[in-house]
Amino acid sequence: MTTYRPPCTVTPEILSQVAEIAEHVGRLSAADGMALRLRRVNRIRTIHGSLAIEGNTLSEAQITAILEGRRVMAPPREIQEVRNAARVYECLPQWNPHQQDDLLTAHKMLMEGLLDSAGMYRSDSVGVMGQAGVVHIAPPAERVPELMADLLHWLQQTDLHPLVAGSIFHYEFEFIHPFADGNGRMGRLWHTLILCRWQPLFADLPTESMIHARQQDYYHALNQSTSQSDAAPFVSFMLEVILSTLEGLTAPQVTPQFTPQVETLLAVLKGEMSRSELMQALGLTDRKSFRQRYLLPALQAGLIEMTLPDKPRSRLQRYRLKEVVRGQ
Repeated sequence: MTTYRPPCTVTPEILSQVAEIAEHVGRLSAADGMALRLRRVNRIRTIHGSLAIEGNTLSEAQITAILEGRRVMAPPREIQEVRNAARVYECLPQWNPHQQDDLLTAHKMLMEGLLDSAGMYRSDSVGVMGQAGVVHIAPPAERVPELMADLLHWLQQTDLHPLVAGSIFHYEFEFIHPFADGNGRMGRLWHTLILCRWQPLFADLPTESMIHARQQDYYHALNQSTSQSDAAPFVSFMLEVILSTLEGLTAPQVTPQFTPQVETLLAVLKGEMSRSELMQALGLTDRKSFRQRYLLPALQAGLIEMTLPDKPRSRLQRYRLKEVVRGQ
């Protein structure tokens, strides 16, 4: 029996994040979850976010049209990616996160028509590229089956909270990079599956779109954990994303509603404003609270946008209302 245990320091911050997320989940469950219409909207946003991270250029409107069987003028590969992702998320409740056969089946569905080796572990060495070149060399291909078997066994046996275990699995999966392509999509999908086994409502949360809004932070957290040989930075980042997603979600009526914090942010946002200008206008001093309760939910909802979307951490970054919001 394997004694494999992924390296992760469970910090007080992580424990605090888990407790806060559990509290939000309890409230949402007590409110009888989400209406069917919002579930569909969130599923589309999830598909859009996950594929956009990997370079798919289709909008949420185009994805909606594809899923409704309408014709869309777009690259065939991107249309196929959408159809595959939709099928995979529909099958999510059928799979066991501990089963290798289910993992391979999901990859085969996700990459059907896109990758010759869909549903099979890679047979070649791979490196993960960043802006400055190769940022990670994955383990040799011949070790992948053993590493994945160890990881799945650990996931089945661990007594860590699913919020922590899911994030650790996500990080370790990306570190191993078991497939020739589709690793990012599969890592996020399996993370969702792990959370769904804890609380089914996670199948309907648009966490992927929040990750997309913070794509560079996502990669930075992965790289930080790799450089420290400790999954803790990535775990904390993912818990922050999940918490922000939950905080930006309210019980829906006929159309999705937004939190008072987001509505207040929209009211003070005039033209283009920096983070410090927005905080001053709102009378806030806590940067973390502002980011989690105001800024990220508004970005996730598509109500505001960055003036420098390719440089989210730039000191010159400013925010403005999106065109569709300005025109309402």
